[in-house]
Amino acid sequence: MAELTHLNSKGEATMVDVSAKSETLRIATAEATVRVSQETGELIRSGGVEKGDVFSVARIAGTLAAKKTSDLIPLCHPLPLSSIKIEFNWQDDSTLSINVTCKVTSKTGVEMEALTAASVAALTVYDMCKAVDRGMQIENVQLTHKSGGKSGSWQRQ
Repeated sequence: MAELTHLNSKGEATMVDVSAKSETLRIATAEATVRVSQETGELIRSGGVEKGDVFSVARIAGTLAAKKTSDLIPLCHPLPLSSIKIEFNWQDDSTLSINVTCKVTSKTGVEMEALTAASVAALTVYDMCKAVDRGMQIENVQLTHKSGGKSGSWQRQ
């Protein structure tokens, strides 16, 4: 089993020293699922949500969240993200999939940025629609792919 990298020799939480690592292109993809009522799904698809365009607002929120990840997660390094792509896809009438891909050329990975963006985009969908559907569920926030760096590529099966 791999060692936890955010602990020093005394077991104290610490930011990982990446100064000796090489800069490589790093890519991470994360997803989140939002389950809504069929009526809410139709309202989103028709553009009838009173607060505005759900996907545009959630895409902006997810993008800002990715850029601010190091402000939210204490031991994350600030990264100069080169790309944040957020896509929304309906799996069925009431199941929305949010997929986020972040890219950076850096000494450390971009997984936390992708996960944060997916989470905040999902929370924004909830916020935009909560007046009509308080029973929405945010599920399965997870990393689905990462590449770059010494550990190479990983893909969720």
